[in-house]
Amino acid sequence: MENSFTDRMTQDLVLIEEYLKNAFVAEPRCADLQEAMEYSLLAGGKRIRPILTLETCRLCGGDVQAALPFACAAEMVHTYSLIHDDLPAMDDDELRRGRPTNHVVYGEATAILAGDALLTAAFDQLTRADLPAGRIVEAVKCLSHAAGSAGMVGGQALDMAGEGRGLEREELELLQSLKTGALISAAAELGCIAAGGTEEQRAQVRTYAQALGRAFQIRDDMLDVTSSQEELGKPVGSDRINEKSTFVTSLGLDGCAVQVELLTRQGIDALSSFDNPSFHTWLARWLAGRNR
Repeated sequence: MENSFTDRMTQDLVLIEEYLKNAFVAEPRCADLQEAMEYSLLAGGKRIRPILTLETCRLCGGDVQAALPFACAAEMVHTYSLIHDDLPAMDDDELRRGRPTNHVVYGEATAILAGDALLTAAFDQLTRADLPAGRIVEAVKCLSHAAGSAGMVGGQALDMAGEGRGLEREELELLQSLKTGALISAAAELGCIAAGGTEEQRAQVRTYAQALGRAFQIRDDMLDVTSSQEELGKPVGSDRINEKSTFVTSLGLDGCAVQVELLTRQGIDALSSFDNPSFHTWLARWLAGRNR
């Protein structure tokens, strides 16, 4: 059974990579801008967000091909956030996905512009979906809310403001629900929107993805302590160096493991009324046990 899910994820990845590879080929080349955008966008990674979009569209009875622009829009927003997070003014990281970060290769100015362009391109992609206009409007509303000051950017602001001081658990949970969880939740909800899912289905998908996002971040914090740079493809121990509060500092490794299991179960249970949520169940468990 696991092999079939792995094969399905591989099929999704082929669709996603092909779409992303062709996203900017028709654009005029503006100095190093498009090259810098593609450098980060095509650098691989787990592609959890676009996979969630496609598989949630399938779960809700929709057309995966029609959902591809929504899926890749979510990945463009995610990639822009990584480029900006790595900048010297933010986390000041020099390695991402096993190779030099964008600003190390192209300079800070081009990296900033590449992130800006990817964010803008994401909303252009939403409009390209061969779906009813009402669904596209809902997708714009969903992604813009998740990406902005009430979502991912707001979480990053809280993260920066929290450096050098201990955060209470409630503060940490809010920070990570915005910085990491909001976009993961939106990516899944975009799949439901693409399929024309009901409000009840959207609420259930949202609950699943929010639990998945929290578990994902807790596992990330654990790996920052227990893994190596070679395994992760990025520096480890950076949270400690930057004096950031994490779930490990709040709960300890054992407490984090308990929370990952609890959240994974909560997420799986949220989809119990769907006919066949087996892929989402497998994905939640796979992410809970990941080593990179």
